[in-house]
Amino acid sequence: MALLVFYLFCGDELHLYALNVCFKALGGKLILLDSLLQEKEMKDKRNQEEIVQGFQALRNEQRSYASKINELQSDLAEHKIVIENLEKVDGDRKCYRMVGGVLVERTVKDVVPALVNNRDKLSKLIESLNTQLVDKGAEINGYMEKHNIQVKGQGGNENKKDDKDAEVKSGGVLVQ
Repeated sequence: MALLVFYLFCGDELHLYALNVCFKALGGKLILLDSLLQEKEMKDKRNQEEIVQGFQALRNEQRSYASKINELQSDLAEHKIVIENLEKVDGDRKCYRMVGGVLVERTVKDVVPALVNNRDKLSKLIESLNTQLVDKGAEINGYMEKHNIQVKGQGGNENKKDDKDAEVKSGGVLVQ
């Protein structure tokens, strides 16, 4: 039983083929190593897609933290303006406050303590979300290092090679 091995150039790729010369003795099976290599490449592509999807999910979580922080900071600024204006007004004066979608008539002296309490809670919540945002950034950086992810447009390519060549040689994932 002899094994015949040959190479076939297809475009810029080199394919390795192995044929069993005595294939009748083996039940007529033909061994093509290229098909095995192609299966491995398909698994690598699926694995890279999973890595990219995980990375994108982490970035989306980070973006949602940032947008929530921006929203809460604008609410905090509004609270500060309202408190500042109400402190200048007589405490027995009527004011209106939105509670659960319903406009309720109150006095200034009743509303100001609730607004101050809300302002303090908003400040604490923003601080908590900022720490979570920083932690998520550290998690993303660790994920990028673990999977050798390079974001297109960021530094890191000191030598001016083509991004595709760098991706293939390093085995990393390139994210646009």
